[in-house]
Amino acid sequence: MTETNRTKIQGLIRRATMRDADAIHDLIGFYAERHKMLFRTHEDIYERVREFRVFVDPAEKVVGCCALAILWRDLGEVRSLAVHPDCIGSGIGRQLVFDAINEARDLGLRQVFALTYEKAFFEKLGFLLVPKESLPHKVWTDCIRCELQDNCQEIPLIYNL
Repeated sequence: MTETNRTKIQGLIRRATMRDADAIHDLIGFYAERHKMLFRTHEDIYERVREFRVFVDPAEKVVGCCALAILWRDLGEVRSLAVHPDCIGSGIGRQLVFDAINEARDLGLRQVFALTYEKAFFEKLGFLLVPKESLPHKVWTDCIRCELQDNCQEIPLIYNL
């Protein structure tokens, strides 16, 4: 992802609904095809739709998505963060991540982490680089489905609440 749009895009963040599943799938698919994130099937999105929040523009078009997965009593993961390529640099990703962090705080989690290729983006938000080994083994269960699992370059970062 590169920053191409510094114009703040008007819109709002709301909980995802089943009607948003196709748009979420398309956003994630765009980056998954470029090996920037893990692909999510429609079935996976349907099963996890309650984890997602979406950013919708004034025309109700979904231009960003992000999920918060709860992995343990005090640990969550910010995952499937995707912003429409025309909207990169507009602050949508930042807003989505902080919305997920606020939910994690409300749930009483102590930390959230992200596995990403966009280290600088997450560091700007206050995430800290951690060794992969410091995360529980359960974190890596999604990796089984990834074609890059043997050559994974994702970077683990953590945010302390």
